[in-house]
Amino acid sequence: MASFSTISELVSMAEENRSSISEIVLSCEVQKMQKSRQEIIEVMNQRLIVMKKSIEKGKKNYNYSVSKMVGMNSAKFDSFMRRNSILGKIVEKAICYALSVSEVNACMGLVVACPTAGSCGILPGAVLSVSEEMNVPDEKVVLSLFTAAGIGMVIGKNATLSGAVGGCQAECGSASAMAAAAVLELMEASPKQIGHAVALALKNYLGLVCDPVAGLVEVPCVKRNAFAAVHALVAAELALAGIESVIPPDEVILASYEIGRLMPKSLKETSEAGLAKTPTGKEIEAKMNNW
Repeated sequence: MASFSTISELVSMAEENRSSISEIVLSCEVQKMQKSRQEIIEVMNQRLIVMKKSIEKGKKNYNYSVSKMVGMNSAKFDSFMRRNSILGKIVEKAICYALSVSEVNACMGLVVACPTAGSCGILPGAVLSVSEEMNVPDEKVVLSLFTAAGIGMVIGKNATLSGAVGGCQAECGSASAMAAAAVLELMEASPKQIGHAVALALKNYLGLVCDPVAGLVEVPCVKRNAFAAVHALVAAELALAGIESVIPPDEVILASYEIGRLMPKSLKETSEAGLAKTPTGKEIEAKMNNW
């Protein structure tokens, strides 16, 4: 199995082999790692188990992070959506699950960085909300994570997954694109539709800065994960309806790299501007520096 370095190559390989993108990524991984298909699948299954545990832990979390900026919002939303929510079940769960995983990360719990810790709630939020409501078996969910991984590999190779290099578009934007692709894998969409979902998700996050308050992956990161999980669902739904991105996914990825390169370092994880330097942001930082 030949390797791939672009979304176009990945989509073409899947189409030529009349297979899913997940199967292409899995085959490449088997070849690269020199392990059996089942061994590779089991590794990914363990990632899925961690995702599920972090969701459950987050929903039951009644503690704050060390900074006191983050905590209990997942449990609060879980309670709220059982009573008054104006959204549908999939969107409600996506929000709740994304908050859960992100809060677990902020409280030093175990999460899957997909692709980063700062964006760790987006993929599980989107994918597991859909799989639960659509009764998708775990075997298919595991395969969908290979699709997400393949997208992340391409973005990492041709742009960046680091907020310190490309701003938050590189983290939450990439995670949203990965999540949209995985959701469409669950829905048995075509490789072409998955490519368009990647483009639709990522291009709507172009230019998003990384400006964490007090240098912590908490504000605005945790709540941003909830928004991005829903964003991924929108991209997936648009692509599933046959709506296409005018700009191809590989060009969107290159654009994200260029935008990140042009972005000042003050807006790339340094906490030198943006929300980090608002009056409240500076007050929080000063308090933490005095601890």
